[in-house]
Amino acid sequence: MNIQFECADKVNGLMTITIEKADYQEGVEKKLKDYRKKAQVPGFRPGMVPMGLIKKQYGMAVKVDEVNRVLGEKLYEYIHENKIQMLGEPLPNEEKQQPQDLQGDGPFEFVFDIAVAPEFTIELTNKDKVDYYDIKVDDKIIDEQVQMFQSQAGDFVEAQEWSGNDTLKGDLRQLDESGNTLEGGITTEGGMIMPSYVKGEDEKKKFEGAKPGDIIIFNPKKAYPDNDAEVAAMLKVDKEVVKDMESDFSFQITEIRHFQPHAVDQELFDRIFGEGNVKSEEEFRQKIADGIKPQLQTNSDFKFLRDLRTYAEKKVGDLQFPEALLKRVMLKNNKDKGEDFVEQNFKASIDELKWHLIKEQIVTANNIKVEDEDLKMVAKGAIRQQFAQYGMNNVPDDMLDSYAEEQLKKRENIENFVDRAIDIKLMQVLKQVVKLNKKEISLDDFNKMMQEA
Repeated sequence: MNIQFECADKVNGLMTITIEKADYQEGVEKKLKDYRKKAQVPGFRPGMVPMGLIKKQYGMAVKVDEVNRVLGEKLYEYIHENKIQMLGEPLPNEEKQQPQDLQGDGPFEFVFDIAVAPEFTIELTNKDKVDYYDIKVDDKIIDEQVQMFQSQAGDFVEAQEWSGNDTLKGDLRQLDESGNTLEGGITTEGGMIMPSYVKGEDEKKKFEGAKPGDIIIFNPKKAYPDNDAEVAAMLKVDKEVVKDMESDFSFQITEIRHFQPHAVDQELFDRIFGEGNVKSEEEFRQKIADGIKPQLQTNSDFKFLRDLRTYAEKKVGDLQFPEALLKRVMLKNNKDKGEDFVEQNFKASIDELKWHLIKEQIVTANNIKVEDEDLKMVAKGAIRQQFAQYGMNNVPDDMLDSYAEEQLKKRENIENFVDRAIDIKLMQVLKQVVKLNKKEISLDDFNKMMQEA
């Protein structure tokens, strides 16, 4: 076997592999012998089928498989041993690769295009300065969190007069042109209306100061113009029924439901943080602040990693990539999407590839490795955030462990967890390596900055 590798411009590699009969013959014979032991041919006992018959029936297929096996094995072996940083996968050279007659004994010549990563070196030290934004846990953030907890634990109470976002409950009756109940018209008992969501301003005003027992005359179609679905839902009828309806309706209010946020009291403290763990509003607010800090630090770390990426990419400068070859690789991997997809997404793909190569070098230089425990931590963090979205902040650790184990059994999750674990370790390490240019910032200003970026 002979392997030649050329890379004149350092990124477009050309590999030529010549396979001789001696490279594949032993493997072919071994496989044919295995076939002979197992072959079921009428007239012959197992293992006694003539080798000539076996070769005639299976020889060509076995030979093709063995040549391909040897080809792939030696190609990747050469790349590994010579430390060639290949991008994507090898592709047959469109000009030099000639059809091979595998009916003969060879030699067989295969020519591949190899996309090679550009050479560069990046080193980060305490001489490198990167911004790090410390988000303040101020009273505004704590107030908003308190209000959210009050809302989650709140309940509906009866009110004597409509205001704000109150819900009115009552009976709806379709009226005729004289203002009387329409015989055979639509009647809805226990209908619900939230006047604050009524779009027609003239109709909305009719509900101002409404009290239980009042009868309001209004027009549903004018209340919700161009929204037959809303009208139909309110009247509890099919959408087609209200399509051409223009009638007024009477609405006799039977109940006004006012949402009452929970008081900031011991019952709320116990509900949110467990019985007896918080005993005063001051402790409650401090506990909230303590819980918010890690969340805000996650935002700060995300911004730091993004700024670090920008800094590192600028420090490395422009890199030369084998663009034509990488477009071929990208097209091969997205055959169903075509060349337009490749052209539209190629620049973004190269940007991600550049960062991937830079990050790979930084990870290696700092001996960053991902262990099973790191993946479990990432999985638990993701699950904890999901529970928090539903206001569940005291999920037992053994429950998180159980959910995490289930997530880690799914292969489709592993790659994302590994990437996240690497990013976390990268942030932890590099915050100790580079010089942090710390800047204190409010959450509002931080969010505005992220939206503008």
